[in-house]
Amino acid sequence: MSKTVFITGATSGIGQACAYKFAENKFNVIISGRRKERLQQLSSKLKQSFGVDVHIMELDVRDNDQVKAAVSGLPKEWKNIDVLLNNAGLALGLNPFQEGNEDDWDTMIDTNIKGLLYVGKAVANLMISRGHGHIINIGSIAGKEVYPKGNVYSATKHAVDAITKGMRQDLLKEGIRVTQVAPGAVETEFSIVRFKGDDEKASRVYHDYRPLAPEDVAEVVYFSTTLPDHANINDVVIMPTDQANATNFNKKS
Repeated sequence: MSKTVFITGATSGIGQACAYKFAENKFNVIISGRRKERLQQLSSKLKQSFGVDVHIMELDVRDNDQVKAAVSGLPKEWKNIDVLLNNAGLALGLNPFQEGNEDDWDTMIDTNIKGLLYVGKAVANLMISRGHGHIINIGSIAGKEVYPKGNVYSATKHAVDAITKGMRQDLLKEGIRVTQVAPGAVETEFSIVRFKGDDEKASRVYHDYRPLAPEDVAEVVYFSTTLPDHANINDVVIMPTDQANATNFNKKS
């Protein structure tokens, strides 16, 4: 019987790359995000390329009522979720704390922390009913250390680190594995979103060194699900070879 993966934030970047990776390995895929057109395009590509079943879930993870309704309303055959990838998240702005935009803070907290909690709880309870499942939370190097002007974003990813550890303890007796994958610099729409569409600023983030590609992270995410049931990767940090930590890069000039 085919397994099922549920991916939040599947319309671009790491989420989209993971959708391809799991579909390539014959998982049926629940893809969720706020951009319906992108979900439809991705669904068609996955079905055509890999012959898997795809369920589209137009979803804003910040809305708990919407999350509850979407998960509880899944068709019966889609409720047997083997893997949850909590990927939806974003950074907004790169300002000193004293110049921070409170609306940006709210959006990051609501998405990166509360959204992960809402989806995680809803799906964890489906997994508990089966005594089986694997939850993978996408963290960040920003959840391991704090960098200048990364204040609130770093705080949200530190929360992901802590929540992952808490999930692992609370779900220990339920037969559910919990993993965090924490990437360094990955060239996605991340910086375009952070700088609110300023392509020039965003391109400078990845200039003069080789960042990770989303597919690199997808390899690690998928690998974590291939271990035998008695083994679990608790936490993994994946970085570009040209990046030592949150602030040190081997730039060519």
